[in-house]
Amino acid sequence: MNIDFNKNNDGLVPAIIQDSITRKVLMLGYMNEEAFLKTNETKKLTFFSRTKNRLWMKGEESGNFLNLVNIKLDCDNDTLLIQVKPEGSVCHKGTDTCWAEENTADYGFLSKLEGIIASRKKLSETEPGLRDENDSSYVVSLFDKGINKIAQKVGEEAVETVIEAKDDNDGLFLNESADLLFHYMILLKAKGFGIKDIVKVLEKRH
Repeated sequence: MNIDFNKNNDGLVPAIIQDSITRKVLMLGYMNEEAFLKTNETKKLTFFSRTKNRLWMKGEESGNFLNLVNIKLDCDNDTLLIQVKPEGSVCHKGTDTCWAEENTADYGFLSKLEGIIASRKKLSETEPGLRDENDSSYVVSLFDKGINKIAQKVGEEAVETVIEAKDDNDGLFLNESADLLFHYMILLKAKGFGIKDIVKVLEKRH
């Protein structure tokens, strides 16, 4: 790995630290060549602390080490992307990241959709007479009808997906697949779970 440590006068390159599983950015640190070599030797991230003016292994005092998984070098050879498995919180303030975010996976639009479903579930827990007239929706009505109706809808969408899979109309197949996934996400939320819980099960099987 041809890292250009001489590009900056201080001999340091920025290191973006990312959780290898959630892909959440955890922190930004700086490495000189000695810190880089130490990290590869110990498999625990070591930085050059500009405050302490010395090598500093993350977790040397707190025990919250960052275990090395992978290192990537950018196109200009002067910035590192380092994927890790963190032990405990990362920020010195006790948060998961230095941006005070939870270190949870983001599944893009599916996470956004999951949030909408969660808000609809919360609305369904409000007495009908106390709801705003704009609070009615298909998802709220499903939650109102209970787990049996939601499970039934998942079964119906699964059958329709299988039927379309046996034909050659890709558009219909994708639409039915989307319906199945949508209703399955509703079922997960009704049972008190989410996508992350299914991912954990799959990870254990891997």
